[in-house]
Amino acid sequence: METERGAGGTSGGIGLFIFGLGMAVAGAYLLTNQVTVTSGFWHFGNFNAFGLSLVPLLIGVGLLFFDGRSIPGWILTFAGALIILAGILVNLEIYFRPTSLFNTLLMLTLLAGGIGLVARSLRAQ
Repeated sequence: METERGAGGTSGGIGLFIFGLGMAVAGAYLLTNQVTVTSGFWHFGNFNAFGLSLVPLLIGVGLLFFDGRSIPGWILTFAGALIILAGILVNLEIYFRPTSLFNTLLMLTLLAGGIGLVARSLRAQ
């Protein structure tokens, strides 16, 4: 007789997994809801550097329009897109909005407790 499999193919409880996942999702939602994300300006020295970051992408796209199999065109296009993505991420400013200590502890407890229950449900009993 084969034993019934639970979460992750182990003998842990599927109910525990779902409850823990719900707690973790609720905690993560509440925590990320308290975060404000803004963006700064791209500066390199005393001038705006965003336009400069477009140059490799534009050259790569131009090369690809000329020859779709151009290896330098693909490299420049991907490198330019990567430079732009990195520039966006580097210039993000993230702030945690003021909230009460109780709410902060509730959010973190839900998140950490949910992750703990999910991990416990995946472990063989």
